[in-house]
Formats: sequence, structure tokens, C-alpha cells
Amino acid sequence: MNSKVQSLKDFLAGQGRVALVEVAGTKGSTPREKGAFMLVSATTMSGTIGGGQLEYMAIDKARQMLGSSPSPLRGGSAGKAGRGGGTDGRATRAPTRFEVDEMYATLDVPLGPEIGQCCGGRVEVLIRLVDAALAADLIAAAEAEEAHLPHVYIFGGGHVGQALASTIALLPVRGVVIETRAEALEGMPETVETRLTPIPEAEVRNAPAGTAFAILTHDHALDFLIVAEALKRDDTAYVGMIGSKTKKATFRNWFLKSVDGSEAQLARLVSPIGGDAVKDKRPQVIAALAAAEIMTALVTHTAASNADHQARCNKVTAG
Repeated sequence: MNSKVQSLKDFLAGQGRVALVEVAGTKGSTPREKGAFMLVSATTMSGTIGGGQLEYMAIDKARQMLGSSPSPLRGGSAGKAGRGGGTDGRATRAPTRFEVDEMYATLDVPLGPEIGQCCGGRVEVLIRLVDAALAADLIAAAEAEEAHLPHVYIFGGGHVGQALASTIALLPVRGVVIETRAEALEGMPETVETRLTPIPEAEVRNAPAGTAFAILTHDHALDFLIVAEALKRDDTAYVGMIGSKTKKATFRNWFLKSVDGSEAQLARLVSPIGGDAVKDKRPQVIAALAAAEIMTALVTHTAASNADHQARCNKVTAG
């Protein structure tokens, strides 16, 4: 598995001189939050601070600092910012403050009509040339963030499993695809972990707290075993099973009568995954809907867990 941390290391090692472009402060409505960043080299970028003219201007300044000639400002040097994304001198002078030395620059940018954006807020951008110390800090921060990413376990590497893995690979989660068939794990995204096992339900028992489980294997009986294991846990963020109303009804009958499941546990099952509001069974569509559903569940679970932790801390402090 090629992790996002490894991708960062590869970018820093393979692009020569690199600048860090970071949102240092915000006021009002802005595309990204404080702390969002991107890396800029002479020819390419990694990450984003929100796109649009704000980002084009920041990339342009970063490349000036890098001593590069290519500019991301599109559409030439004449005319106001428009559909082509080009800017004139007024647009590039839009920051009310611009300071620069050999190692860093700051831009204070109002997101108004002067640069062709209507967010209405204001963004302070800090641009720094990346030296060895800053590179080490970026890698350490990425490793810490990756260690705390929520897990998404996808059981099944069929058409929907492949599509969901590709979608999950773009999100801030740790994706794991689990299969009993080796050939079904071929072609998975590099940033998604794959596990081949004859007993996939055992992976449920060993998963971290707060994991989201998406069950969509080639075998309905295997689906049932995996879902039953997931529903026995009370610390999951999401348990979803692909299938029809008939499959869910069959599972319900089996779960309540054969494995001593409860109605309370059953109520946590999401099936079909992705909901049934959109009548489209193409794998990519199901994957997109399921990914949105899973991310919503993960964010909600994390917020609830943090609130519960804070409440316990307050209780201990008060006591």
C-alpha cells in the first residue's frame, strides 16, 4: 500500500525546490479553513487552498520565490479576471498586504470582485520555501494525522467494491478492502490496503473503534456473517450492507432467530447502502452515494465521541 504519507515524501524528494503555501488566517466566508495547505514546485502542485484566483495568485508568488518562470495565471496578462481565469495588474495587486523575503512571503487577500471571487471573506496566506527542517515537520504532521484517520472496511472487491475503494481513496480515511478471492483484490488503488483472508468476519472483531463497515461480498451468506459480527459491536460508526428489501428482510429474520440479535442492534444497519432515493444501480453511482453516507456517519460519530469524552473530562474536573 502506498500511503498518503509516502506520497508526500515522494513529492518532497522528487520535485527539487518546493514552497509551502498555507492558509494562516481567515475572516468571514473562505474556501478553506486555517491550516489548509498545498505544496508548489516549478512544474506541479500537491494539495489545495481552495482554488480560484486566490490559489492562482499564491502559486504565482510561490513560483516567483522558487525562481521559476511558469505562471498558473491563465488567459494572458490583459483584461480583468473572467471565465478564462486570467488576471490583470489590478487582480495581482488585490492583496492589501504583501511581504516577502528570501524564505517566506505573506499575502492578505480580500475575496471580492477585484480577483473575481465573491466569497466575501479574507484570507491570509503564508508562503515558505521548504528546507530540511520544514520538510521533516510536514512529514511528522502527516504521519500523526494518518495515524488518527478513521477506518473504512470494505468487504468485497467486486464491481461496487472496486468503485467504492476508488472513491474512498480520495477521502481522509484509511480504506481497507477485505476479500476471500485473490483475483478480486487486483487493481485496487495504491492508497487502499488489501487483505486476503478465508475468514473475513474475524477482521470485524479486530477493527479499531469507530470503524465504518461496508459489506458487499459475492455471497449473501457471507454478508450475513460479517454484518452480524459488526452489529454485535457498539462502537462502530457505520454498518452498511448492499442489497434489496428482500435481502434485508431475510437477514432480519435470520439475525433475530439464529444468532440472538436484537432489534436495537438491527436498527443500526443501513441497507441498501447509499439509500434508495436514487434509482441507479451502476457501481460508480452506488459507490458515490455510499461514500457520502459513510463520511456523514464518520463525522457524526467523531463529533459524538469527542462530546462524550469532553463530558467525562468535565465530570472528573468538577468532581
